[in-house]
Amino acid sequence: MIARPGDKRQRPEIHLSLTVGEVAARSGVAVSTLHFYEAKGLISSWRNSGNQRRYAREVLRRVAVIKVAQRTGIPLEEIREALATLPEKRTPTSGDWKRLSVVWRARLNDRIERLTRLRDQLDGCIGCGCLSLETCPLRNPWDCLAAEGPGPRLLDPEMCCLKKGVR
Repeated sequence: MIARPGDKRQRPEIHLSLTVGEVAARSGVAVSTLHFYEAKGLISSWRNSGNQRRYAREVLRRVAVIKVAQRTGIPLEEIREALATLPEKRTPTSGDWKRLSVVWRARLNDRIERLTRLRDQLDGCIGCGCLSLETCPLRNPWDCLAAEGPGPRLLDPEMCCLKKGVR
């Protein structure tokens, strides 16, 4: 603790850099997640003379932006690309956030629309791709989605079967 001249109270010392543990505690993100973010190029640190990671205090805002974007379903790669557009990898400002969130808002609205359509069509089908239900609006005739991999597939209006007018 450092005392300021004329101040009788003790105040905590404010460090310009944070340890990985301090960032984890302040952001609510696990240390392993911070290491993962760093490996993916979402955040950065440097090493002190004792070879310990140190982060600029601004990393807390960057981690907050990452977490908010993740909660809206934005993949980490898109978050990394968006943050890479900032000059000198700086922390997003409110203006940056507005610019980034416009794109993310459009993606979120699209997901909401697709999920709403899925919800409204779901009563007659579990989307299993079994092809046995003639009335299923989510069926996959002629196995159009086989190239997308195994398991259930959501038929997006832009997918091959619906695009060709096949129902």
